[in-house]
Amino acid sequence: MSRTRGTLAQRISLLAVAVAVITALVAGALSFTLVRTSGERSARQTLAALADAAEATGESAANALAGQQRARRMLNALHVQFASIQPAGGVSGNRLAKRALRPGDVPRILAGSSISDSRTVDGQVVLLEARPTPNGGIVLVQPKSDALASGDAAVRRTLLALLIAAGIAVALGLAVAWRLGRPLRRTAQAAHELASGRRDVVVQPEGPAEVAEVGAALNTLAAALAHSESRQREFLLSVSHDLRTPLTAITGFAESLAEGVVPPDQAAQVGTVMLDESRRLGRLVADLLDLARLDAQDFRIEFGAVDLREVAGAAAAVWAARSAAAGVGFTLESPPHPLVVHTDGARVRQVLDGLLDNALRVTPEGRPIVLAVRAEPAAVVVEVRDGGPGLTEADLAVAFDRSVLHERYRGVRQVGTGLGLAIVGRLVARLGGNAEAGHAPEGGARFTVRLPSG
Repeated sequence: MSRTRGTLAQRISLLAVAVAVITALVAGALSFTLVRTSGERSARQTLAALADAAEATGESAANALAGQQRARRMLNALHVQFASIQPAGGVSGNRLAKRALRPGDVPRILAGSSISDSRTVDGQVVLLEARPTPNGGIVLVQPKSDALASGDAAVRRTLLALLIAAGIAVALGLAVAWRLGRPLRRTAQAAHELASGRRDVVVQPEGPAEVAEVGAALNTLAAALAHSESRQREFLLSVSHDLRTPLTAITGFAESLAEGVVPPDQAAQVGTVMLDESRRLGRLVADLLDLARLDAQDFRIEFGAVDLREVAGAAAAVWAARSAAAGVGFTLESPPHPLVVHTDGARVRQVLDGLLDNALRVTPEGRPIVLAVRAEPAAVVVEVRDGGPGLTEADLAVAFDRSVLHERYRGVRQVGTGLGLAIVGRLVARLGGNAEAGHAPEGGARFTVRLPSG
């Protein structure tokens, strides 16, 4: 059972929400702690300053009672609870302030000590500041909730700002997800259309650079597929034509023989034609099979130490005789010492046979064919040159593409199945080398194969 996968837009949205929520929670927690700590410290400092001011007012007054009354009016205006301690130890004033005092506090204050503390009165935390005065002492008490009221308001404002920021972050995340998801969805739809057989699919690259690059790559793929399928159709048409020609000849002569139209004295000639056409058909089928095998992953190549000088000599012994029968000169250029390379000797011989067959087919009588083997710094080179009509500059770039030269020169010069050079190019690539076409000093074409010597 396949697992349902979320879309990119959903994942980006969830990521944006998660980041926004986590950021808001962390920032809110830090803000709450900092504001509360700072608010409590500030409230305690303010209350202490008020107590000091009340003490100073009491000391500087013309009489102590007048000073305490003045301090009381100031503290009441600031909503701070106030109590006064008499020299005899009595305490008068607000009930909360009196209850915040502990039994040992009054003697300490009358002895001249100040008190700064937090107390719990009836389950309520209060801040307490007590100072001695010439006429006893004063006690200031403020509920902690009142002292931190402004700080709590700041925390609420901060949390509201964080919530707004989180909402904006989520909205931006959704917008970015939509912005990214739209071109990707269009690209995916175009890919599905491409898979269904359409080749006129064009995606307008849009969005961020990476997303636009995906769209451009899909356009390139569509163009490449269209070109490849066009080449395949041309190839199939060409192969169909090449298959039909010998089949038509064989069928026609076979019908003539079956109907008794061919005189007995011409039966051998007709049989020779049918044999030649069947062999031609067999070569074409063999070339097609070789191309199919080269495209398969299980194409067998057996690497080993191979002396290319010996492989070239064996090929030269066969093709020199064939060239002589056609009136074509054949030359082998080979060094006196071995040229050992790690490759597949049978496949190299197949490459040489393909190149020499192509050269002999196009080389007119009296012109040369040269098979050369030599060593280079990092490779061993096998080269086939001919004195035929040669290739144009445009031909060199497509010499190893299947059926391209075959189609260009059909009816102009001798052509084979159109697959020989394509097989050579792919074989050399599977051997780890490279093949190239060029112009030969003999006036025709030059095909060079380089195999790594390491």
